[in-house]
Amino acid sequence: MSSTRITDYATYISSRSAARKPSAVRALQPLLAIPGMISLGGGYPDTATFPFESVTMKLKTGETLEIGKEDMAKVLQYNATAGLPQLVSWLRDLQIHLHHPPLPASEWDICVTTGSQDGLAKAFEMLLEPGQPILVETPAYSGILAILRPAGVKIVEVPSDSDGLDPTQLRRILSSWPSDAGPRPRVLYTVPEGGNPTGNSTMWERKQEVYEVCAEYGVIILEDDPYYLLQFSDKPQPSYFSIDVDGRVLRFDSFSKVLSSGIRVGWCTGPKQLVERIVLHGQASNLHPSNLSQELVSSYLHHLGHVAYLEHARGVRDHYAHKRDLFLKAAEKHLGGPQPAAEWVNPKAGMFVWLKLVGVADSGKLVREKAVERKVLLLPGEEFIPSGRPTPFVRAAFSTATEEQMDEALRRLGELVRGEWQASAK
Repeated sequence: MSSTRITDYATYISSRSAARKPSAVRALQPLLAIPGMISLGGGYPDTATFPFESVTMKLKTGETLEIGKEDMAKVLQYNATAGLPQLVSWLRDLQIHLHHPPLPASEWDICVTTGSQDGLAKAFEMLLEPGQPILVETPAYSGILAILRPAGVKIVEVPSDSDGLDPTQLRRILSSWPSDAGPRPRVLYTVPEGGNPTGNSTMWERKQEVYEVCAEYGVIILEDDPYYLLQFSDKPQPSYFSIDVDGRVLRFDSFSKVLSSGIRVGWCTGPKQLVERIVLHGQASNLHPSNLSQELVSSYLHHLGHVAYLEHARGVRDHYAHKRDLFLKAAEKHLGGPQPAAEWVNPKAGMFVWLKLVGVADSGKLVREKAVERKVLLLPGEEFIPSGRPTPFVRAAFSTATEEQMDEALRRLGELVRGEWQASAK
């Protein structure tokens, strides 16, 4: 693979991000660790006034972990915007173990975020001006569309199919970009594994081709990969970050699907200069992610170690793989048959199935009204299409429903779709 190394990120940075300067108060944070330092500089509250002394966590294994008085005082105080050092160090070792990044160690970095959504929102602001185009794998995660639509950027849909993002379509869009449409897009957003909403994954051969196209046209890849460890295979596909020789991949991970969604801890990994810009944004917005959440996660991760953590993740993966199989069994029973009410592709990761309702041109009203009347909750496909155009698709999540609930929900859906056929035939 030929290298087109990015050496100047300034040309990618938005004017708003470029205007950010380091916080004078935040800059004092690392100086507090110097022995003998007396601080009269920061506006830090006195931890002696805080009513919390310690936290004890009981694990489902029966073991307990404790954040003692001394550590508790530290996590209750303001801390580094990039994240607790002990957590950042553990995450860096994890990324090396999982992805073997080809970039020199001095050229990439990590920062902790309040879930990956927080990091992505900051990345979009860093890389996009209002009116600029961004390439978005479609169907797309609706939470990202909620960020991009109000930002006034031009969302350019890149089609995907059962094998993930289509590099041929990506090349077509970039190579035929109209001269009167302004600069070509320079940012691509993608969920490569277990895509939300489709459950599809981008095959390894396609990833390599996508990367080559992005290298040819100077595109930065935002790799949103919360389902990476939920791939239903004993040989996970390599990530974009694992082949990033140019410094063009900014990767977003999260503990939401493996440890806890409510704990709100994610992390961003990528070129040092871009991660530094995200940290600057954090200095001016949330100051830093919750220290208590970070310490809970860090204590658990250091208790486990990397090998045991990945064993835990495999257990989570197997849990969702079993649920997927139960869902597909019920789907075949109630939506399949000689006159199928829906079509679908078996998901390769994650927790979603993308159902195409047969004979239904617009799933919106059917899902929002008629399915709700039958007490079945689904999301209409239009919520995941940047243009908002009607589609026959719906997203079904199999993550929390029991086997009995899946069976009953899909029975009701099958009856509803077939009832629509009968109504339209009259």
